[in-house]
Amino acid sequence: MPSRSPRPKRPKPPPKRMADYRARMRAAGLRPVQIWVPDSRAPDFAEKCRRQALAVAASDPAGDEIMRFVAGVYEWPEP
Repeated sequence: MPSRSPRPKRPKPPPKRMADYRARMRAAGLRPVQIWVPDSRAPDFAEKCRRQALAVAASDPAGDEIMRFVAGVYEWPEP
C-alpha cells in the first residue's frame, strides 16, 4: 500500500494569527498601546518643530547649546 504524504498545513487566517500574537504578548506581561503622533508629512511640520525648538531654547539657559546640537544631528529629507 503506498504511503500517503501528509497534507501541507494550511496557514492560519490573519485574525487568528493576530489573536495568537496578542495572547503571546499578554502572556509575556505586555499590553497593546495606541498613540497619536504628529504627522511628519504635514506641510507645516518642520516649521512647528523649529518654532517649538526655539521656544525651548529661549526658556533654557543651555538653549544655544541645544540648538547647535539639534542643528548638527537632524537631516530632513527634501520633498
